[in-house]
Amino acid sequence: MDKTFAQDVISGLTSKEKKLSSKYFYDDEGSRIFREIMGMPEYYPTNCELEILTEQASNIVSATQFSKHFKIIEFGAGDGFKTFQLLEYLVSENISFDYIPIDISQEAITTLSEKLKKQLPELSIKPQVGDYFEILEKVSNHNVPSLLLFLGGNIGNYQPDEVTSLLELFNKNMNKGDKLLIGIDLKKNPNTIRTAYNDDGGITKRFNLNLLRRINSEFDGNFNIDDFDFFCSYNPFSGEVKSYLVSLKEQLVSIKKLNLEVSFQKNEMIWTELSKKYDLSEIQKVAAQSDFKVTQNFFDSREYFTDSLWEK
Repeated sequence: MDKTFAQDVISGLTSKEKKLSSKYFYDDEGSRIFREIMGMPEYYPTNCELEILTEQASNIVSATQFSKHFKIIEFGAGDGFKTFQLLEYLVSENISFDYIPIDISQEAITTLSEKLKKQLPELSIKPQVGDYFEILEKVSNHNVPSLLLFLGGNIGNYQPDEVTSLLELFNKNMNKGDKLLIGIDLKKNPNTIRTAYNDDGGITKRFNLNLLRRINSEFDGNFNIDDFDFFCSYNPFSGEVKSYLVSLKEQLVSIKKLNLEVSFQKNEMIWTELSKKYDLSEIQKVAAQSDFKVTQNFFDSREYFTDSLWEK
């Protein structure tokens, strides 16, 4: 049993305002569903970041100013679809580096490793499964500079105090001169954002409901998935998208392995995800608060998204 997950489920579902952390979306099934989300035409972040990494790979590498062998350490590597463009450029230019993808999903890492070994046989790949910072601490080396990748706009899933703590952990485990390339979704037309997070095909709904399926599977819960709906909202002033699961009726859910019974009122909600969008001034502020310097922002052609290069 995942004790941290168990404790978070207990504390989240017994809170006055129920919540479940989005970090638990990504079991193997959740990772598969998220790959479907990334393929949706209305879900712009994937294509925006793919455009940046495809068309500006050489500029990104130049901006790191690494002149010798280095490491690329990617957090939440997933299927590596976008990162492939950067890796392909580096291999084609015979640039010396090791690629260290990290993910909590063994299936995702296995799939990624097998694919890259076929597509880029010259690539030096050292995959890792587990906690980001435990692995970063092990692979960090003062003699070999690192480019850390935290892509996909994942920074937006953290609340303000969590963002500070996360970036401080990055900084603590980096060496002087290391770089962090961080994908950040930008504020834009609210309708563009709303459509991206509430697709007509119901894939995002299925992604959220999978969290209840995971609780059923791992902790012997009896959530009836059909008794919950999905809702999300976007506040263009704060830049926050918030997602929820909504109980469609008054009900009692039992989670046997946690010795927990949870009652729901009709229309009661479980907060499942925050996805914050930033403007450029906020990016500068957040970087400075965690003792990073923004070296350069790389944008897609519509300026919907940025991969922001920071230096310790």
